[in-house]
Amino acid sequence: MKKKILFLCTGNSCRSQMAEGWCRFFWDEKYECYSAGTQKHGMNTRAVKVMQEEGIDLSTHFSKTTDELAIESFDFVVTVCDSANEACPYFAGSKIVHLGFNDPPALTKDMIDENQILNIYRRVRDEIKTTVQRLPELIGDLS
Repeated sequence: MKKKILFLCTGNSCRSQMAEGWCRFFWDEKYECYSAGTQKHGMNTRAVKVMQEEGIDLSTHFSKTTDELAIESFDFVVTVCDSANEACPYFAGSKIVHLGFNDPPALTKDMIDENQILNIYRRVRDEIKTTVQRLPELIGDLS
């Protein structure tokens, strides 16, 4: 039986979506992977684009809050931003783990060069990829 894991961020538009995509790619046989936000910001098109470059299709994903998930409990809740870590809702019986990443929209808000912007998204995408590859170790699920 697969364990359920939730990646939680503020808006469920970028980092948590990337983490869910990588989790499904690397750990589909081990985990049921989900993502949500403490709020709903809509999908970030640049996140979708840089994940597509790696063969991960997020185009059918959508931004959602934890209240919109049909799942009542998770084995693990992984917060991927400091705000979600601080405002993490209570999940009875879930192990909460914080694996924080920079926020590409915040880092690029004053930038105008699309290539430079996408390079920031790619850097964060690759950091999330490297982290998710080590997910069982990082969340303490060595079974």
